[in-house]
Amino acid sequence: MNNKLFLLPIQAVFLTVLSCQPQQPPTENPITTIENNNNHNTMLPAIKAYADSLTAEFELISAERKAALQQMAAYIRGQKDSSSPVQLTFICTHNSRRSHMGQIWAAAAAAYYGIDGVETFSGGTEATAFNPRAVAAMKRAGFEIDSTGENNPRYLVHMEKNDKGLVCFSKKYDDASNTQNDFAAIMTCSQADADCPYIPGAKFRLSLPYNDPKEADGTPAETERYDERCRQIGREMMYALSML
Repeated sequence: MNNKLFLLPIQAVFLTVLSCQPQQPPTENPITTIENNNNHNTMLPAIKAYADSLTAEFELISAERKAALQQMAAYIRGQKDSSSPVQLTFICTHNSRRSHMGQIWAAAAAAYYGIDGVETFSGGTEATAFNPRAVAAMKRAGFEIDSTGENNPRYLVHMEKNDKGLVCFSKKYDDASNTQNDFAAIMTCSQADADCPYIPGAKFRLSLPYNDPKEADGTPAETERYDERCRQIGREMMYALSML
């Protein structure tokens, strides 16, 4: 009986000590912060295979660029959490190469991860044409692309089975076909970033410049350089959207 009387206060002290231990907050996986459908089985087989390979290359992205891409992901997450539109406008000087690649790859990454409600646009400080070398690079990556064949042709870019296609053509960033308010301005070239210190209607702005593959036009390195830029932009868009 005496032993039992002795044990009871010891147990009470033990339980009290346990209850005073600091509780660790539950860890949160950033990839599951927003539910997605992971419906990349609807993607065209060539694009899915290319995208699969990009997910194995995230270690090639520098820490500096990862930090910028994480800002982009945080913006998208904030928009989704507040039930606000997710509208991404990729901007460069001529809207002929890098900005189109960004627009297309961001849409493809959203489709790959099954993230609904992401709309992508592109524009320039002036309009020229979606460069055929850039178009060819996107085709080599597996996108199915049709053209109207005009001086500034409109291209219909397909990445999923039976999709309506993404309409791509060169235009200024404030063209009527682009979103006008509550969008993220993703600056894909340093010149456009410097020339446009203010983008009307932009809720968020991110400097994410890429080297212009135009530098290799007409040289033996032309195809390699365009494929390199296509792959880099695809890799970074896949990384950004993987965090949602």
